[in-house]
Amino acid sequence: MSPVLAGVLQLLALVVALGLSYRPLGDHMAKVYSSEKHYKPEKWIYKAIGANPDVEMRWPAYLRGVLAFSVVSVLFLYLLQRVQGSLPGSLGFVSIDPDQAFNTAASFVANTNWQSYYGEQAMGHVVQTGGLAVQNFVSAAVGIAVAVALVRGFARSRTGELGNFWADLVRGTVRILLPIAVIGALVLVACGAIQNFAGIHEVGQFAGGSQQWNGGAVASQEAIKELGTNGGGYFNANSAHPFENPNGLSNLFEIYLILVIPFALTRTFGRMVGSLKQGYAILGTMATIWLAFTGLMMWTEFAHHGPAFDLAGGAMEGKETRFGIGGSSIFAVATTLTSTGAVNSFHSSYTGFGGGITMLGMQLGEIAPGGVGSGLYGMLIMAVIAVFLAGLMVGRTPEYLGKKIGTREIKFAACYILVTPALVLCFTAVAMALPTPAHSMTNSGAHGFSEILYAYTSGANNNGSAFAGLNADTQWFNTTIGLAMLLGRFLPMVFVLALAGSLAEQTPVPETAGTLRTEKPLFTGLLVGTIVIVTGLTYFPALALGPLAEGLAA
Repeated sequence: MSPVLAGVLQLLALVVALGLSYRPLGDHMAKVYSSEKHYKPEKWIYKAIGANPDVEMRWPAYLRGVLAFSVVSVLFLYLLQRVQGSLPGSLGFVSIDPDQAFNTAASFVANTNWQSYYGEQAMGHVVQTGGLAVQNFVSAAVGIAVAVALVRGFARSRTGELGNFWADLVRGTVRILLPIAVIGALVLVACGAIQNFAGIHEVGQFAGGSQQWNGGAVASQEAIKELGTNGGGYFNANSAHPFENPNGLSNLFEIYLILVIPFALTRTFGRMVGSLKQGYAILGTMATIWLAFTGLMMWTEFAHHGPAFDLAGGAMEGKETRFGIGGSSIFAVATTLTSTGAVNSFHSSYTGFGGGITMLGMQLGEIAPGGVGSGLYGMLIMAVIAVFLAGLMVGRTPEYLGKKIGTREIKFAACYILVTPALVLCFTAVAMALPTPAHSMTNSGAHGFSEILYAYTSGANNNGSAFAGLNADTQWFNTTIGLAMLLGRFLPMVFVLALAGSLAEQTPVPETAGTLRTEKPLFTGLLVGTIVIVTGLTYFPALALGPLAEGLAA
């Protein structure tokens, strides 16, 4: 079988698996967030944290819950790393330095999972399981909760109440993420991923000598890392490591875990607003972009010319032979079009255009299908922008799902789409202008610039992947990327929840003959165009200096 055909068949199998999961999972999540019933374990949690899950919250109170929980999570994870040397199960590893502990705490709480350390050489079992794995669950649940709050803003009227953050957080963790992650971990163990609490072992090498390997609860962390679109690997090689991703079947399953919740949330959205067709329109937008990016990535990696590439069947540098170009390309697009950041190949070794595709996927806002929760609310913000532009073209007050998009709403949406580009471009410009950060670059010219641009794009968009040619374990990068991750995660949430509160207070507007039909394919096309144009105008100059320049020079 040719490598190209193998890649296409993998993509088709993935589409079928996602299609079979779409309806049951989407409907289940809608029921979870619409139910008034509390399970007994959930009641124990509410009692332990002193929360009343039946109290409805307006957007400022909902936001305070998000921020308070996240601040406590950052402090807890930071302290856990700082005292690691005194903890049992530390495997002899010392406590983490302050700047790196801050970076890691910010990273995992922000659902970014950027790692400036070697996981197997820095973190013991307690930090990995009691700290990092726990944040993989709850940071993902926070993202879904904010998305659900925005959906309630569209669904409700004449009230500013958006639900209860603590109930949404607990339900997302207990009823959605935990059950699927348990099943996912069992599948990965069956595929060959390890799951233990073993210590450090001396392992012989084929060429002589030896090296040290430690075990760990890898399969369980791998499952939630992908399912929650987190991305932080137990080992430095991430999902290219055979202990995390043993073979082609586990590779395809991990891609499925990355995409299944973000895509299914569009059906949850349709259920909760009372129109499945609206959910299908958002799904169509996400799927169009995802398939287009996957096709472009496979084309540029298979078609790259040169003697070495011809012999290897394409651009195999930096890719695992277990997965090939097809499996690596699908994974790279899935992980950068979501907020996952897991990698099964070396993105820095992709062709110039291939590296640009991974970067552009993040710069779109990671909305196709995006992270768990963050992809849906990011896409709905872009839908608001698209409706506003359509209203300007026909001279009519824009409406979306029966809600008027006025001055207040469009200001919140505009602030949302400006936050991340401002962080990415400003931090990149400062890093390129200062001599100390530039010393961390292992390449000069366009590729070196791409390394810096990719790092801040990944951090501010809460992705977590890296070009890997940049030494980011410095005080400068640990601090600035940590700040970019926190600001890139929580500032947009402020505007999302403010928009949700504004929409929930409105009285629904009756549909008329002049109302834009946002459930039609025409709107899907308008939304795709809006996303590409807004992103292109924002990032094209920076992309022209990096991956585009490198690709054209190849």
